[in-house]
Amino acid sequence: MTAVTACRSCGGTDLQRFLDLGTTPLPDALVDPGADLSQEERFPLGVAFCPSCSLVQLTEEVSAEKMFVDNYHYYSSFSDHLLKHSREHALGLLRSRGLGPDSLVVEVASNDGYLLRNFVEAGVPVLGVDPSPGPAAAAVEAGVPTLREFFGIDLARRLVTEGKRADVIIANNVMAHVPDLNGFVAGMKHLLADDGLITVENPYVRDLVDHCEFDTIYHEHFCYFSCTAVDALARRHGLWLNDVEYFPDLHGGTLRWHLGHHDRRTDTVRAYLREEAERGLTELSAYADFADRVRRVCTDLATLIRERRAAGRTVAAYGAAAKGAMLLNHAGLGTDLVEYVVDRNPHKQGKLMPGTHQPVRPPEVLLEEQPDDVLLLAWNFRDEILAQQAEYIARGGRFIVPVPSPEVVP
Repeated sequence: MTAVTACRSCGGTDLQRFLDLGTTPLPDALVDPGADLSQEERFPLGVAFCPSCSLVQLTEEVSAEKMFVDNYHYYSSFSDHLLKHSREHALGLLRSRGLGPDSLVVEVASNDGYLLRNFVEAGVPVLGVDPSPGPAAAAVEAGVPTLREFFGIDLARRLVTEGKRADVIIANNVMAHVPDLNGFVAGMKHLLADDGLITVENPYVRDLVDHCEFDTIYHEHFCYFSCTAVDALARRHGLWLNDVEYFPDLHGGTLRWHLGHHDRRTDTVRAYLREEAERGLTELSAYADFADRVRRVCTDLATLIRERRAAGRTVAAYGAAAKGAMLLNHAGLGTDLVEYVVDRNPHKQGKLMPGTHQPVRPPEVLLEEQPDDVLLLAWNFRDEILAQQAEYIARGGRFIVPVPSPEVVP
């Protein structure tokens, strides 16, 4: 564990801490049932604001090699909503960029090939880059060429030496996971063709604060981005933030930033930068009461579940992703309150949740056992999961949605 004393983006040393989430396990490190639970590692988790460039970031760092290895079981292809979003993204790029057999699309953190396979289908050469062995192997098996490596300036230089230049670079839900933020952006800059396009997606820090999405704060997410912070980071490396798209129903509110070598800034970018300044996202004050709201949500959720358990109701949970692990741990929801967690990903089934140790089971058990309540840990896919579980709901089952404040639906 390494303490962070300088901003990951601008190097400023006046980091202002505004949230302390205590010590938690690595949220993607699912536990084998036979493991010695007393040996499970826990790490401090704090968050700070940089007044120089507005980047929100963790105050301690766990090495990426400890997190994105054989304990990383996230596979993008198990979300229908994400697959649809990604296909629309790919088809839009194929049209707008005129991509063909002489083009190259590179995706950083390409996971199991869920997005790049749309370009492969269209006959466009691709290259995925992902350090996680399981997802990378799944991508190769699906016909998506993939390098099992971390992306940065060194890899970008090697690819350029091999004669590769990317017409499009896609970096979805990865820039927050990168400890060497400047090396990552410098690598994209170096690899991008002169008239190429970089698209970067990450959850929006504005929505994180507004909707109290504290469970998206965990060790794998080193940074939390505003447009102001992305603009400053891009400019430092000779890139321009030229456009912004907003997806309110993806991961609790996601932005897609368009970066390029040349200044083609839209009015949309100017409007976002102006709004962030007006709303105070460039000042510590915007984040000052966040810690109090986090404590209130955790307390209210635990109280609600205890009351329902005391009334004789059974409670399970849906979604063995990192945010689910964080919520269970922060709210103190052990197996006495939430009996088990279901997830569609077979790579997670049969394991235990980090820290709280609920067994992970397939979603079919919800109809087999019909628990009275299901805590929706994967609230970012709320509509998709509620639709999938229509029969469970029709039989009288209820979902507990934890954020922005606990509610029982339908």
